[in-house]
Parts: sequence; C-alpha cells; structure tokens
Amino acid sequence: MAIDLHRHTLTWNEGADHYTTQWMTERLVSPPKQVLLADDTVTADMAYRDIMQGAVLLYRGDFQNAKQLMSALARRVDKRKGSKKAKPEVTPAHAFHLHRQSQAQRARVLNSILVPLNADFSVPLRRAPDVHEALQAAWGTLQWQGLACISLRELLGLIGAFEWRKKGVEIAALGAAPNNRVFPFYGVYSPVRGEYLDLLAKADVKPFVRPDALAFDIGTGTAVIAALLARRGVPRILATELDTRALECAAFNVQQLGVQQQVSVVQADLFPPGQADLLVCNPPWLPAKPVAAIERAIYDDNSAMLKGYLNGVKTHLKPGGRAWLLMSDLAEHLGLRKPGELQQWIAQADLRVVHVSHTRPVHSKSLDPSDPLHQARKQEVTSLYVLEPVSEPEAL
Repeated sequence: MAIDLHRHTLTWNEGADHYTTQWMTERLVSPPKQVLLADDTVTADMAYRDIMQGAVLLYRGDFQNAKQLMSALARRVDKRKGSKKAKPEVTPAHAFHLHRQSQAQRARVLNSILVPLNADFSVPLRRAPDVHEALQAAWGTLQWQGLACISLRELLGLIGAFEWRKKGVEIAALGAAPNNRVFPFYGVYSPVRGEYLDLLAKADVKPFVRPDALAFDIGTGTAVIAALLARRGVPRILATELDTRALECAAFNVQQLGVQQQVSVVQADLFPPGQADLLVCNPPWLPAKPVAAIERAIYDDNSAMLKGYLNGVKTHLKPGGRAWLLMSDLAEHLGLRKPGELQQWIAQADLRVVHVSHTRPVHSKSLDPSDPLHQARKQEVTSLYVLEPVSEPEAL
C-alpha cells in the first residue's frame, strides 16, 4: 500500500544523552522547533504555552491522561477562538479562509501531543489500547528501527476510522439493510451526505441498462456511486481511482455489496481508456488546497478535477451518450467560484446542459447557526447536471 506518510526526525537531550526518533504523520506539518518531554504532571496551561512557542510534547505518562490533556487543550483553543469578535464586514470568501486558518491552528495545537510507537504498532504507555489492527489497516506493513512517535490526535483518528471501517455506513439509496452498507477506509471520504445519492437514485437510467451499455464512474472513492448504478441495472461500470488506498476501499466495497459482476475498479487519472455510454463524476466541491489525504474529497485545488472531467467528456463519451456531474453550489455562496463560472466551463468544454435536478442538504451543519459558514450552507443547493456534447464526440 502506497501512502503519503511523512517521517520527521525529532531530536532532544536528556542530561548528557542525545536521542532521535521519527514522527510518523500523514499531515503536511513543519518540523517543530523543539521537542519537550511531558508526563502526567504537565498541565494544559503549561502545554499550551510550550506548543504556542513552537514545541511538540512527547508524552511518557498515562495514555488516558494524555487524552484528557488533549481535550483540555481543545477547550482552550475553542475558548480563545470564541472570544474573538466577528467582523461584520467580512466577505463569505474571507470568512471561509478565516475558518480554514482557525481549523489549521486548532489542528496544529492538538497534533503537538505525540505518543511513542513501537515498530510492532504498540504504544508503550500505561493504559494504552491495542492499536495494531487500526494501524495495520491504515498503513499496511511498515519497517523502522527503534522507537517512533505519532500525534495522539492522528492516532485517535486512525482508531475511529477503523471502527467505521468495521461498522460501515448505511446508504439508504442502496436499498434495504443489511446489504446496503459501505465501508470507508482511513483517508477515503465517507459518503455521509446522502442528498447527492438521492439525486442519482431518481435519475433516468433507462438508456443505460441495455446489455451492451458501459458506464465510467470517475473518482469512485468508496465505490458507492458505481454500486448504486449497478443496483439500478447498469450492466457494466468501470470505477476509476488514482489513490491506492481508495482503490483498495472501492474493491472491498464492490465485493461486500455483491456487484463485482458489474463493477470493475481500475487505477486511472480520471478516465480509463475507451468510451462509455454514461460518464458520472462527483468531484470535490470546494476549490481550495487540501492539507491532508482525507481533504482531497472535499477540496479540489484550482478546480483541477472538475475541469479535467468536463474537458475529457467529449473524448470518452460514445455518440448519443450522457455525462452526469454532481455538484454543490456552496463554492458560489462562499465566493470561491464566481456565479455562472461552472456554466462557462461547461460551455468551454463544448458541452450543454440537457437537464438539471436539484436538492437541498439535510446534514446538521446546514441547520446549525453557530457554524461559521452557516449563511452559505443554508443557501446551498446540490445539483445533478445531465450533459451532452454540442458537437459530435471526438474519436479516440
């Protein structure tokens, strides 16, 4: 398994002795200015002061006490954030960037508590849980000498993701339980927002259920869209992914959902070779730069995937075929994409909109006035665009 695992070398002194270890992380973080040792006597105020001065804390006490320290740090960060007065003149785009900065600062503070990690994926702290299975599932087989360390926050995320992977996420659009669960792997975005799947469940698939029809699901992730197309009768679907972890996740879900006779998972940067009768893509909805693997399903830097999909439709669509695009207009409400810009990109790709259907989000953040992006979220509309070429599709 190929993963974006960074290894930062950390050094510190204990008396006359000099020590070195590796900080294993999938986040884009800068090496710390200083490594300080911490134990159960360290208070949240002491830890916060040291972290704000650029240090990380290598914890050597009780694992559960380390969790309590991280929770106390989170309360301090959130209290300081809540004490700042909102500026009424802030534009939606500025509010979004301030929100991301705030999230990044919170993550930096909370990721600065490190716990030791043995090469056998055990944590040598009192009352530490067995994390071997969770780390094995996320990282596969890794080799290193001696002791490494990992952010406690990242480790807890790995443990939580492993529990989701075992439990699965029920997807109503896939039919009745129990054969309607998707199992997201760590680093692969979970399809928790069901409104776009509801649009797909209602879309007209009659032209694409004939025996020779072929569909491409571009950027399949958990393979939930490919599975939904299969459940609706599309006889053959190629589900593409570039990320190796997502490829493994998609292949696993295809087997679990019993659609392996219809769905093939292939590694490709957007499109596989050839042409299909139906193209489907649900690209990341916000044009911003991701800073962690999981954010690649949320942020599409410079709208590269969106534009790549639109510009590839004519080449990979069979005559008489259709391209489906699932998009939210949250970017427009946040000022990250100009009104009408998506339609302009569609036209520049020599495509036209045949039909569009809309739905409103029902997730909790859209109903939460305390969310810093609430004004944009409450206006959000998710749409399924049905596209066709203006002129004849290009021959391969």
